[in-house]
Amino acid sequence: MVELLIDPFSYSFMLRALIAAVLTGAVCALIGSYVVLRGMVFLGDALAHSILPGVAVGYLVGRGARGTVLMWALGTAGLTALAIGGITRRTHLKEDTAIGIALAAMFALGIALISTVRGYAVDLTHFLFGNILAVGVGDLWRIGGLGAAVVLTVVLLYRELLVVSFDPVLATTLRLPVRTLQSLLLLLVAVTVVLSLQAVGIALTLALLVTPPATAYLLTRRLPWMMTLATGFGVFAGVLGLYLSYYTGIATGPAIVLVATGLFLATLALSPRRRLLLRR
Repeated sequence: MVELLIDPFSYSFMLRALIAAVLTGAVCALIGSYVVLRGMVFLGDALAHSILPGVAVGYLVGRGARGTVLMWALGTAGLTALAIGGITRRTHLKEDTAIGIALAAMFALGIALISTVRGYAVDLTHFLFGNILAVGVGDLWRIGGLGAAVVLTVVLLYRELLVVSFDPVLATTLRLPVRTLQSLLLLLVAVTVVLSLQAVGIALTLALLVTPPATAYLLTRRLPWMMTLATGFGVFAGVLGLYLSYYTGIATGPAIVLVATGLFLATLALSPRRRLLLRR
């Protein structure tokens, strides 16, 4: 049993993948708690797909260098998040309408850019489904730096983000900068989406944002506990997904998502609230 646990990490690339999986799972679950509680799931999906133009441009400019791709993807996600907030405020359209407009426009732009370059579709697979086993030391520093910035922001502005998320009227009464804080939350979601690009790719990012917090939501209604449990579930899914990928030969990104989904289904079946609902 000890050999089964240790053997995968005798390879340096597996050890780097483990660190990346832990960091990504923890940060995604932390921010994902706001995404689930505020009903921002569609926003997470939109931001995940809207980084496609940034990925395409970064790939062309940097000739495939991951650092360049990450920076362009981060810029695209940030601009999309701010654009969604700006459209909502200026036009008084509902947020889901603004998200739909931004999603369609950015995704179409990304496909258009990709279609102009031959041979790009082969490398695109890594960005769609992730390639955590190819994480380098530089990638770990970038993931760690962005993750630390997100976590530090949430810790320092926990009360302000809590009030703005669930009671904007009270936030206005308390003279909090509501629009600035709302835009900041959108940017945090955008950074987290880019953070998970290397681990699970564009197609599966939403799962890391939503599934661990949704699992925690079945067990508690208090935000601090939900964040703590969600972070634990996210880290566990990342680690167990790596083991599953190593010993079965399936892709690592989908393996991590399948483990997270399995945790959700098990919690749904065994949680106290589920049993109480069945009794009623």
